[in-house]
Amino acid sequence: MLDQIQSILKDQYHLQGLLTNLPGDEDLNFKLDGPDNQRFTVKLMRSSCPEDLIELQTAVLKHLEPKGLEVQLPAVIDTSDKRPYLKVNIDQEERIFWVLTWCPGNLYAHFHPKNEGLLHSFGQQLGLLTTALQDFDHPKKHRLHRWALSEALEVKDFVQYIREDIRPIAEGIFDRFENITLQKLNTLPHQIIHNDANDYNVLVEQDDKGKAWISGIFDFGDIAYQPAICELAIAIAYAIMDQPFPLRTASKMVSSFHEVRPLSLTEIDLLLDLIKLRLAVSVAISSQRQRSENDPYITISQAPALAAIQVLNDIPKALADASFRQACNFEIVPQAAEVMQFIRKHRAQFHLPIKLDSWEGILDLSVGSLMLGADPRGHQLDLLSQKIDQFSRDHNFAFTIGRYLESRRLYAAANFGAIGHPALEKRTQHLGLDIFGPAGTPVHAPLDGKVIVNTIVDLPLDYGGLLVLEHQTNNGTPFYTLYGHLAHDSLKIAVGNQVIGGQQIACLGAPHENGGWPPHLHWQFMIDLVGLGKEFPGVAYAKEVELWSALSPNPMELVDDIDPEQYNARVDYDHIYRERKEKLGYNLSLTYSKPLHIVAGFRQFLFDSHANTYLDFYNNVPHVGHQHPTVVKAIQDQAALLNTNTRYLHENILHYAERLCAKLPDELEICYFVNSASEANELAIRMARVFTKRNDIMVVEAAYHGHTNTLIDISPYKHDGPGGSGTPDWVHKVPIADDYRGKFKRAQGNTGSHYAEEVAKQINTLESEGKQIAAFIAETYPSVGGQIITPPGYLKEVYQHLRAHGALCIADEVQTGFGRLGKSFWAFETQDAIPDMIVLGKPIGNGFPLAAVVTTKAIAEAFHNGMEYFSTYGGNPVACAAGLAVLDVIEAEQLQLNAQVRGAQITSQLRELQKQFPIIGDVRGEGLFLGIELVKDQVTLEPAAAEAQYVIDRLKDHHILAGTDGPLHNVIKIRPSMVINETDVEYFFTVFTKILGEDFLR
Repeated sequence: MLDQIQSILKDQYHLQGLLTNLPGDEDLNFKLDGPDNQRFTVKLMRSSCPEDLIELQTAVLKHLEPKGLEVQLPAVIDTSDKRPYLKVNIDQEERIFWVLTWCPGNLYAHFHPKNEGLLHSFGQQLGLLTTALQDFDHPKKHRLHRWALSEALEVKDFVQYIREDIRPIAEGIFDRFENITLQKLNTLPHQIIHNDANDYNVLVEQDDKGKAWISGIFDFGDIAYQPAICELAIAIAYAIMDQPFPLRTASKMVSSFHEVRPLSLTEIDLLLDLIKLRLAVSVAISSQRQRSENDPYITISQAPALAAIQVLNDIPKALADASFRQACNFEIVPQAAEVMQFIRKHRAQFHLPIKLDSWEGILDLSVGSLMLGADPRGHQLDLLSQKIDQFSRDHNFAFTIGRYLESRRLYAAANFGAIGHPALEKRTQHLGLDIFGPAGTPVHAPLDGKVIVNTIVDLPLDYGGLLVLEHQTNNGTPFYTLYGHLAHDSLKIAVGNQVIGGQQIACLGAPHENGGWPPHLHWQFMIDLVGLGKEFPGVAYAKEVELWSALSPNPMELVDDIDPEQYNARVDYDHIYRERKEKLGYNLSLTYSKPLHIVAGFRQFLFDSHANTYLDFYNNVPHVGHQHPTVVKAIQDQAALLNTNTRYLHENILHYAERLCAKLPDELEICYFVNSASEANELAIRMARVFTKRNDIMVVEAAYHGHTNTLIDISPYKHDGPGGSGTPDWVHKVPIADDYRGKFKRAQGNTGSHYAEEVAKQINTLESEGKQIAAFIAETYPSVGGQIITPPGYLKEVYQHLRAHGALCIADEVQTGFGRLGKSFWAFETQDAIPDMIVLGKPIGNGFPLAAVVTTKAIAEAFHNGMEYFSTYGGNPVACAAGLAVLDVIEAEQLQLNAQVRGAQITSQLRELQKQFPIIGDVRGEGLFLGIELVKDQVTLEPAAAEAQYVIDRLKDHHILAGTDGPLHNVIKIRPSMVINETDVEYFFTVFTKILGEDFLR
């Protein structure tokens, strides 16, 4: 057969090349690789294929060619005598033979990740294709077949073959289509559509930064004259498969489709039914064929389709409709405007649910609440009760108010989101208003209505006693109010009974009957229950807050003479971002293209303004964890007593100097305390110049030591980078001791000595030019240089060479000190070297401004040359209290040992991944100072900078914070707080492994 096909290609198309089989359902498909990288798709149709279908397909493709669509479509290659297809005899069967251009790209089915950007592209390109086909006409367009949704009843009998547990769901889908959907469907705009934009007929491409888009749509074999909305429904049916939040996925595609091909409200009304119908048709046909055929292609998508049907069956149609309407910027539900107009017109007549003398007692229960603090213990219900009670007593409030749309960390129970690591997505957005007061306080109906829910939800952190009332506008349109955390024995009004405005309907419950909460009313207003009834959420996911807040507006809309916005806790991210750009220095950089708005932190976690939890694998400043209670208390206690400068005697600075020096070699015994590592490095350079009476400084390539003028001059990372003016003539660079990428590779052996010899050569060269070095300053393990682990023996030999020529040795231990390396407290200890000065900063005060230079007595005496040295805030009592607390925590919690154990665990797992993923060029580090260097080629070591940035961005998508470094920006640095645990490491590797398998990194 292949010989015959090759002959036809040569004779009729003047094409030659290598033919490769492609997967297909009933037809034979081949890829033709021709000369000059030309590629084609060769199609040999089944013998029963109607010629009308091929005539129609070729006409559609030729119609689309001049449309200039962004997405690539196959173009028909005519024969040498200008025919779009041939009839040929192959293996004694007449078949239709035709050739198309090849569409490059990756199959959507196999592409990862399917993120919001890709979904937006999918919907948009589908909308453009649909629009381009609106004016297509053809005498044979009215082609009917069982994959056309309007003809779905043709396969209804196949439901009997569907898996038993899914069969009733499928039967319901077909019954609804027959009795309700079909009649409405026939009234919608019809046109030719592709009709099968499934994940195996759609192609994806990426740019060099990892941004992905839909690049191609092919296989028009199922084209049909159908309602245009079917195109979108079919694509969504496949796109939602295996997606954790299918309604989000569908709504994203609806939104982008609507941008280019506007949807009508009738089309939106049918969309969920059509999505479910396509899944049911697919499963029915594949189940029927599976009984008689043994072709894996038939059932390739059956399992995820079965799962998708189950998931969609649990989504009320009204909820899906609301989500789709919102995606298209329509009114969330048809009655929304009428309900809100009624409420605003009549709210002076409404009654308060609880009779308050004052609405001024507004609580801050948000993720950034100073009252609750960062420590999760402050968010536990017993302490929450105490804090609310204290607030009420302090301000003489009988009742206090918890705000609408407040982002909270209070919802820790499993029913609020994913079970597992704290960084997983959870529901955090409060959709009601809370009124805290004594248990037993009467609760009243705000206006006439009837009880539609009266139940007890007996789950941790849930409602306890729950009532939902239905009310009506003057036109009889319903809307709803919800009352949670009620006393069980007060729920006396049965479902269906009427209530009148002002009538008592229940009482506030005690903690033992309301999910454990402090006594309060959760009061919520819903324009529509969207089919959820008592399951309507009181707390929403941050990514879905637009939907739920539109369905459930601020309950304060029902209260007269009060501005509802006073009780709206929503954070205006765009305003904050805009204000920062306008009011702060323009080159004060932010991390990520959409920066995080971080408002709280505790131990290894940071929390954004939506109460999302991030595992901080990056920030080494909170050395013993963000807001460690021991450090916080030490700062608070000392700040409440005294904070002043060092012109007075005080024990804290002496105690801290003693504790710090006890961790250092005996030679390093004199301390100078300052506010930042930049100030400390500046001081160290000044002291070296005074001691040696020399000016020149030797530094390592790619080094960074701070942001003062002097430190920019001695930081090649800065002065050789953007905005820099190059290396000053008094600064001299030596190669970074990088035994992976540098001049001397670790496989050569003895690399420490080789790199040390480079320093010796530089010293000799400089002296021959009449220049002498005052000091050599280097990070023992360069961090900005790429998380470099200096080869053994390097520093000891370098120090020997320098001291032989009268220079001082300064160890910048800002990144590596205080036990981070695990096996040693300081990095210079691993090199069997003792510096003349050590510079400390960042982790020294766990975020409180504190830094230090520790040096020898001889250098300190030389510096005491008559010029006073003074730092106003350096070593102040509060700073030293923070420093002492950090040392206490390191010792009490054995964090140096934890760094060693966790570091070994991370390193071991990274090296296993290195065997699996060639993009990992090098894994290096000690303890919790680790670098992962990404390369495009293991031999040339071409840096993978874009890939490293992609990894960082994708980690952030999974709520893990990391960073990149190195002169080539291709090193992922891991420098977490010392308190990370085994669960954190496991979560990191689950996510990191998944990301490494994504298309951009393969």
